[in-house]
Amino acid sequence: MSKLIRVLIVDDHPVVREGIRGMLEADPGVLVVGEAGSGDEAAVRAAELAPDVILMDLRMRNGDGVSATARILAERPQTRVVVLTTYETDQDIVRAVEAGAAGYLLKDTSRADLLNAIAAAARGETVLSPSVATRLVTRMRTPAAGALSPREAEVLALVAKGLTNAEVGKRLFISETTVKTHLLRIFGKLGVSDRTAAVTTALDLGLLDK
Repeated sequence: MSKLIRVLIVDDHPVVREGIRGMLEADPGVLVVGEAGSGDEAAVRAAELAPDVILMDLRMRNGDGVSATARILAERPQTRVVVLTTYETDQDIVRAVEAGAAGYLLKDTSRADLLNAIAAAARGETVLSPSVATRLVTRMRTPAAGALSPREAEVLALVAKGLTNAEVGKRLFISETTVKTHLLRIFGKLGVSDRTAAVTTALDLGLLDK
């Protein structure tokens, strides 16, 4: 008889946890060993219950899923964390993967696909929802977000301080039109459409000092 896959469910909505538990408990190869309602609680429960796979919500109160994933894997590198979320932005995906997540699934994943993903993760494989895989491939084919030129980084740093385009131009001894050109290139590289989003994304990616 094959070993049961021990699963910990992490989500800050009790109804969601109950629904996931119901989906998993019908499978004889899966044993739900516990639940957690926050990232902080997930780290504690993972240490107590030693799950093989953790289904991790991404955005939660009291410790988000990315931080919890990093903490858990630092203590238990053999555990496989699969993100299960409604969010699929490039930023969320990259942060989760960098934290060590073995998979990234969306909450509209079917029961059969979820069970297959849990089994695959337990075997050491990487599991991604099709749309997430597409986003990652697209991201790899476009200029890297970290490939801001030194001048673009200077412009964005000044924008982050609240300077207008004209003020940035005066500070860097370039025209306001040149500043706008740099910003357009920055928007393209970061996949955003405005100054605020550019600054926020750059901060999240570590391209600007907080």
